[in-house]
Amino acid sequence: MKKTVTKLADGRELIYFDTDGSVLRDSADLRPLEPAASLSEIRQDPVSGDWVTVAAHRQARTYHPPADECPLCPSRDGRLSEIPAGDYQVAVFENRFPSLAADAAAHAADHHHPVAESAAGTGRCEVVCFTADHAKSFADLDERHARLVLDAWTDRTAELSALPGVRQVYCFENRGAEIGVTLAHPHGQIYAFPFVTPRTARAMARAADHRARTGRNLFEDLLAAERADPVRVVLAGEHWTAFVPFAARWPYEVHLHPNRRVPDLTGLTEAERAELPAVLLELLRRFDRLFIEPGQNEQAQPTPYIAAWHQAPALGGEELALHLELFTIRRTVGKLKFLAGVESGMDAFVNDVSPETAAQRLREVAS
Repeated sequence: MKKTVTKLADGRELIYFDTDGSVLRDSADLRPLEPAASLSEIRQDPVSGDWVTVAAHRQARTYHPPADECPLCPSRDGRLSEIPAGDYQVAVFENRFPSLAADAAAHAADHHHPVAESAAGTGRCEVVCFTADHAKSFADLDERHARLVLDAWTDRTAELSALPGVRQVYCFENRGAEIGVTLAHPHGQIYAFPFVTPRTARAMARAADHRARTGRNLFEDLLAAERADPVRVVLAGEHWTAFVPFAARWPYEVHLHPNRRVPDLTGLTEAERAELPAVLLELLRRFDRLFIEPGQNEQAQPTPYIAAWHQAPALGGEELALHLELFTIRRTVGKLKFLAGVESGMDAFVNDVSPETAAQRLREVAS
């Protein structure tokens, strides 16, 4: 992998990742951009203790541009984008409309509350462009290209985790307008949080309780149980296992774990990295076949999904395990799973598909 670091016109960092070590990335950003101010702040909910990010400047971000104006496509004569190069393999850059930013402290308003805390929303948000081809999805990549994305995620996890004030790094992909994606180009994002996210904090508490009660690791016991009774296992390799969780919240939800517990992407061995692209691509392709009706082609109704890499925070995450959560909000053909009163109001999920049925269906649509 070759990594080339450069700057955009407004000072934001842009990084190219290439498999060809001889490629030269020296295209300059010729747009007349002024540095944008981030107004991000974080406020703590006094009842739950959760941190909420307030980023009012994001109301002005780019929203569903036509394909010939996509800011993630390579630049062309007469149309300059966020990527100055005329082509690229994988590109990562600082978000122009970030939820969290290094300079947030200089611009955030000073708010006070008698029973709650607040602070500047310092951190970093990056966009990961998986390919220069606007019409592709992650599932369309070959294994070598998917491995390059994995290497980019790993590189960014290591560098962002080392930034002052960063507590947790989160790599994820939103796919599909139903999820809320505003740019159709195949891409993901990375957030470097100044706090431990609520999901991770709850997982840490559960893992600590399991260790206190049993003397063992929660995630190691969980994976061993699923592999011992594989009714919910979707696929298993030498180094990775994918299964539908026992208490899945989403109609189709798969958790992908390395068979050896590691805290984050930087802890994977070369053998584990080598196997991951094929496993991940197979899962994504199965998701795209879940809702195909007779007579439809595989592109007729691409499945919206969220792919979320759970990694241990910088401090205090010794009991946690790296894993990917992949889920779709589609519950059947033409119908979505909405988070209505019970889920949104009480955070109490009701699933319309049994985990065992979902696992069986995901096995049926294997390549």
